[in-house]
Amino acid sequence: MGGSEIVLILVVVLLLFGGKKLPELARGLGKGIREFKDASDGVKREIHRNINAMDLDKEEAEETAVNHSQRHHPTEESPVDEKAEASAAHTETSTPVDEEIITNKEKV
Repeated sequence: MGGSEIVLILVVVLLLFGGKKLPELARGLGKGIREFKDASDGVKREIHRNINAMDLDKEEAEETAVNHSQRHHPTEESPVDEKAEASAAHTETSTPVDEEIITNKEKV
């Protein structure tokens, strides 16, 4: 569409609707375009939100799979924690001391 065609269309619209109705038509057209843009922006936001939610769900599923694969199998040896090692070491060292005490009492 060239400039002359647009001018021709504007002249026809002016003749059909008159000078008084033209501002009302322009306002109505502007509101319609604004509502259309708002609706299309809302649809775009909803689409992006759903895509981001799917990406987050996918990342969580991958993290869950990785965490699940890192767990050890129940038949494997479980790592011994420090408290268990300390209590085991304490009982092992206390046993010879008790035996020494008993042997010292027997000597007395």
